Amino acid sequence: MNNVLKIVLLIIGVGLIAYGLYAIITPEFAINAGPVQVEAHGDNTQSYAMIGFGVLALIAGLAFRRR
Repeated sequence: MNNVLKIVLLIIGVGLIAYGLYAIITPEFAINAGPVQVEAHGDNTQSYAMIGFGVLALIAGLAFRRR
């Protein structure tokens, strides 16, 4: 059971970090209409939270290895 939980936490951690980085890097909304180019960037608070939860899940997954 501990081995399965460790693997699941590691996979979830990597997935959350990847999603958080993807959400930060890609623009949310862009319009190209002739010479006018508009990009809307929102609040990145959710992306930072996803990265933080991913790091916590990785730490928890690695902690099971030391037991």
